[in-house]
Amino acid sequence: MPTKKDDLQALTKLGKKAEPGRTLEVFPNHAPGEIDVVLHCTEFTCICPMTGQPDYADIEITYAPDKHVVESKSMKLYLETYRNEGVFHEHLAVDIGKDFVKFVKPLKVSVTVKFHVRGGIAIDATWNYGK
Repeated sequence: MPTKKDDLQALTKLGKKAEPGRTLEVFPNHAPGEIDVVLHCTEFTCICPMTGQPDYADIEITYAPDKHVVESKSMKLYLETYRNEGVFHEHLAVDIGKDFVKFVKPLKVSVTVKFHVRGGIAIDATWNYGK
């Protein structure tokens, strides 16, 4: 089924100059419970809350949409809000996951953050939610 004009009505960021923000926009899912979606972010940055040093990560969000699908530009802008924020890796997975559930209301979601090596250690953290 092609995308309908009605599917685009609630989107305010796609195709426009938009500022980063801690909200996510959604559009209607034409196949609730029938698809899985995977979002890959390979250019994520934030800073260490203690040292202020930069941290880099790959983030993967896998979810089963219910009534709505997340609009990818709003996801990109959301992730950009962490660029200058101090956050522990494990807290990041939880924060992203809870915000994703709040705005998208998926059937299930898994958020994995895979931080690059710093100080000889790489950290991966996964947060899961499922109905």
